[in-house]
Amino acid sequence: MPKNVKKRYWCAVVYPESLPDDWQQILIESGLSCAISPLHDKDIDPTGEPKKPHYHVILCYSGPTTFNVVKALTERLNAPHPQPLDSVKGYYRYLTHKDNPEKAQYDESKIKVLGGFDIGDFIELTSMEISRILIDLTCFCIDQDIDEYADLMTILTYKALDENATVDDLNRVKVAQSHTVYLNTFVSSRRNKAQKKAAKESKKV
Repeated sequence: MPKNVKKRYWCAVVYPESLPDDWQQILIESGLSCAISPLHDKDIDPTGEPKKPHYHVILCYSGPTTFNVVKALTERLNAPHPQPLDSVKGYYRYLTHKDNPEKAQYDESKIKVLGGFDIGDFIELTSMEISRILIDLTCFCIDQDIDEYADLMTILTYKALDENATVDDLNRVKVAQSHTVYLNTFVSSRRNKAQKKAAKESKKV
């Protein structure tokens, strides 16, 4: 790779057998925003042989950065040459082989983020994805008997703040925040319906 190439986003593959014990601390102290895949310990190469267990790491710099600067960091992790990324979103999905069903699948909740990395900064939800999340939130309100928008947002917010929160948890908050009118109208309607039903029942008594 040309040593003068400059990119803001990079990736590297690192191997547990050669990583220093403090490798994650090294990444933290670099000040970079990073995402680390679950341990890939079920991958198979084209010949059918198991691949060496490894992690995929996304490295996000504040501006375009040269190969040599990035390599200086990855060498501290005893990693092969880093590679520039054109799409953080696409590589993030590759951390779990989300778009590669022929490969071993890994749990997205096991992705570790450092330095404030937020995949939401790189993803714009499609209209179809927003519709599906709204359906999910509507069903959640019904199943949990939620009749106040504030209660819904409290549950979603604390879930998103949990250390095991996933991208889906963050997206639910984002969609709920941007579709206040629909969700507030829905839960209010549920509450009013329940109150009318209770009033009718009391009159019968």
